[in-house]
Amino acid sequence: MSDSRPIGVFDSGLGGLTVAKEIFRLMPRERIIYLGDTARVPYGGKSEETIRRFGLQDARVLLDLNVKMLIVACNTVSSVAIDYLERNIKEVPVIGVVLPGARAAATRSAAKRVGVIGTAATVRSGAYAKAINSIAPDIKVYAKPCPLFVPLVEEGLIDNDITRLTVQHYLYEMVDLGIDCLILGCTHYPILMEVIQSTVGNRIQLVDSALWTAKEAHHIMKALGAEYPAPITPGLTDPKEQPKKAGQFSVEASEGFAASRFLVSDVTPNFESVAETLLGAGLPSIEKVSVEELEEKEP
Repeated sequence: MSDSRPIGVFDSGLGGLTVAKEIFRLMPRERIIYLGDTARVPYGGKSEETIRRFGLQDARVLLDLNVKMLIVACNTVSSVAIDYLERNIKEVPVIGVVLPGARAAATRSAAKRVGVIGTAATVRSGAYAKAINSIAPDIKVYAKPCPLFVPLVEEGLIDNDITRLTVQHYLYEMVDLGIDCLILGCTHYPILMEVIQSTVGNRIQLVDSALWTAKEAHHIMKALGAEYPAPITPGLTDPKEQPKKAGQFSVEASEGFAASRFLVSDVTPNFESVAETLLGAGLPSIEKVSVEELEEKEP
């Protein structure tokens, strides 16, 4: 069995492109339709009712484009509304980013002390603590909102004095708690990984929820027999031909990348440069979806 339909990925902004990049790495033949609600980013400071409504609107846009799976690449929506989306979407599998990241942290923390950073809504929901403690009840979870990280990424301020000072402001307290594992509980945050790692030190392992979500999606698609059809004669796009080291990987080496679609609700002045930073390559195309079109999917 196989399924040539694309995978649907959505986020409140551009951070979910980190999930898309990991999908291209693990499943280089897969096509993606990405939706970034850049006109209404960030979701983290909004009410739970609004987050649920926006999440379902985003999901329904992708469902109308005939995707075979929905990946909620937004930690805020995954934390607050994943159960709501699963109840309202029966057509395809729905995957959030919280549980894959929680599983990874629970199996990696020797000290049984895990930190979580995310948006205010993600931290307020307690979703990561619930998920981790359902796996390992003896792990202590310390969560801290870092609301300025998303605007820094969306503005392209990746590695400068403002960013470093902001990261230090939020994370020095987390280091003092004695954690040995830190979940990057927002898909924008992996782009700040170097600054975060240099701030907390190498003793603390960073868990990238984007990576583990892509692995979860790969596992589910293999189990369902829903992977993109394999080539008759494996060539350069075969997974075995992909570079082995993370630093060598380029999404442009994935066949699915050029055939993927990227939709946004607003094209900001620095949109393309931020997207290229997140993906490591320029987008093959950009399509505009208006806020009015999103709101037509009102639940």
